[in-house]
Amino acid sequence: MTFLLSRFEGQIPVGSIVGNETEVNGVTPAIIGSILLLNTMILGFSFPGPWDSESFTLGIIGMTGLGFWYVSWYRFTFNRKGLIPWLDNWKNPEKSSKQVLAVGVFTIILSWAAGNPLQEYLPDPTGLVLLLIGLLISLSGVYSILALGPLADKISEE
Repeated sequence: MTFLLSRFEGQIPVGSIVGNETEVNGVTPAIIGSILLLNTMILGFSFPGPWDSESFTLGIIGMTGLGFWYVSWYRFTFNRKGLIPWLDNWKNPEKSSKQVLAVGVFTIILSWAAGNPLQEYLPDPTGLVLLLIGLLISLSGVYSILALGPLADKISEE
């Protein structure tokens, strides 16, 4: 792992002020995301946009709200700014990686339900978007399992 960190130390030294603030605000992105999702789910305020489709704009607003929620979750969980949860940030990566994979598989199953039996109640691309999210979550889980197991760096203690 130190090999990977040494590549980034030239750009941003480890322990520098970037990403190590003492106070990280996760409330603001949570409020913004909640307002955007409230608009998407209930209010439905939108405009045609350059693509001349109010429903597409509403979907973009909803996806932006989910993005703000993710930023808020990251800040509350890891108590730092950023978007990518490094394995070094996890308290128990062996357990967490299996949980991440399970959430990814559950999201893939949910995408099937959204695209088949619930299709008439949800917008058409809901199943596809959930499938994309589920595959990305599963990829993250598989990566962390492999990075901690068979592909882990073997450091010999001398």
